[in-house]
Amino acid sequence: MMKTALRAKPTAGPVQVADFGSESMIELRGVIKRFSNAAGEFTVLKGVDLTINRGEFVSIVGKSGSGKSTLLNMITGIDHPTEGQVVVNGTDIYTGVTESQRSNWRGKNLGIVFQFFQLLPMLTLLENVMLPMDYVDAYDFDERPGRALDLLKLVGLEKFANKLPVLVSTGQQQLAAIARAMACDPPLLVADEPTGNLDSRSADTIIQLFELFVSQGKTIVMVTHDPSLTSRTHRNIIISDGELINETISRSLPQLRHRHMLEFTKIAELRTYQPNETILLHNQPVDHFYMIRDGEVQMISQEKNKAEAILSRLHPGEFFGDIELLRGGKSIASVRAADKPVNVFTLPRTDFLRVMQESPVTAEALEKIAEKKLKALQA
Repeated sequence: MMKTALRAKPTAGPVQVADFGSESMIELRGVIKRFSNAAGEFTVLKGVDLTINRGEFVSIVGKSGSGKSTLLNMITGIDHPTEGQVVVNGTDIYTGVTESQRSNWRGKNLGIVFQFFQLLPMLTLLENVMLPMDYVDAYDFDERPGRALDLLKLVGLEKFANKLPVLVSTGQQQLAAIARAMACDPPLLVADEPTGNLDSRSADTIIQLFELFVSQGKTIVMVTHDPSLTSRTHRNIIISDGELINETISRSLPQLRHRHMLEFTKIAELRTYQPNETILLHNQPVDHFYMIRDGEVQMISQEKNKAEAILSRLHPGEFFGDIELLRGGKSIASVRAADKPVNVFTLPRTDFLRVMQESPVTAEALEKIAEKKLKALQA
């Protein structure tokens, strides 16, 4: 496998450049997608806001019909939003852009990997990989075979370069499809169930390749149903009924059903606490469940006639208030922000307890975590 990043010669960018942060690779603002048919009008995406930064490896999950494929089509420019703005790699890909311009932009800026490979059966693997370069006129004509072969070497297929797709395995076809997606050295790779038809060994090879590309600065967005793959991405975005679930909620309460996550997303309140600001006082009533979005909180012992002591520290994705709400007691310790501001999402007591009754699996998981916390605090 090659250790150096493959580099494309500079290519001209398309159309309008949007005024978004330079760290953002993908920006969706208020994206709505409606479809109409004989049965009526259906809203598939319901005002989606999403930011994905450069160099992130992001997984998108959701049940069938949740809107994840439509969301992916918004990012790739394959479909059009009914309302809202989509900016990818600094370009507004829908405002004032013709289909021809968008297609040319896609060829230079975006690599797409499909579940069923979609290699052209009458072309060799080498010719399949060369095809995107031919389409957008990337690289000199004489350079293209060498670059295509380098990409096949990168994915371990150089010995099969002159074979037709039907003569190699499904795993090898997907590797060839990845080589083809990287043909024009795009900054963004979008993969739709790229391991759905592969065995676990082949799937692991694909994810290792994606991790390599991310280490070289690429951004990857992958739709998948496989939990073993989502655990290897930087972020896991869940879509439910056309709406994105709050990522802090999904990280803190992964056992919840998506409908409960979405309910919590709609009612959660974001609160900011300044450095060393008290969030909860020891032995006081607790009326909310707290989930940390960013920053750090400290659990403090403040017993009379004893020096203050930090009992534990909690970080993004962790939570507090669970013990008191589940067991009906007062705060077991004081909680305060650490030496930097901390942002937390809060859920009211009544809503939290109601959903715990409806989700015994989550309640059981939280009880186990609460038991560990109490033992640690008492140690």
